[in-house]
Amino acid sequence: MKHTAIVLAAGGSTRLGRPKQLLTRDGEALVHRAVRLAAATHPARLLVVTGAHAHDVAAALQVIAVDHRLELIANSDWAQGLSTSLAAAANALHGVDAPALILVCDQPALDEHHLRALLDGAAHAPAGCAATRHGERLGVPALVSARLLDDARTLRGDAGLGARLSALDGVWTLDAPELALDLDTPADVAEAVARGWLDAAD
Repeated sequence: MKHTAIVLAAGGSTRLGRPKQLLTRDGEALVHRAVRLAAATHPARLLVVTGAHAHDVAAALQVIAVDHRLELIANSDWAQGLSTSLAAAANALHGVDAPALILVCDQPALDEHHLRALLDGAAHAPAGCAATRHGERLGVPALVSARLLDDARTLRGDAGLGARLSALDGVWTLDAPELALDLDTPADVAEAVARGWLDAAD
């Protein structure tokens, strides 16, 4: 399936107290890992949205080897919530008639097979979308249609995309409980380390 890919990596990690984008798994920064996994799906375009810690995030990506140009999108409104990063990416892809694979870099259990499942699921879904089930709601990683991505240009705050996906009929859903763990707090980091999904701090 022809698609684009968006890695959202602009957050300030205020509750964690250090950039979650730069935490490592097997010695690899999580933002680098997310971009590598996205690149493995061979998107037509690959965007990374940066905001807080933009310089360090960009530095972590300098050595990544991909078959196409990596596009860094600066989100100056990152403090206003995750959806502003998605809106920034949607603006950059305005007019591109292809679905978008959307992922974040703070799900340490994320692997390529999750992304492949979403791409395969969306190809056969009536809505042309696929999303990960998180309890009663749908969220990322997700594959959204070009139309839904274009609508995301109006999103603001920390919510929005999940609600729009949940309201759609015919969305293929990925059941992957391991992706429920994201890295908002030191306790989340400790759990990820215990499960082998994150390197222990030096």
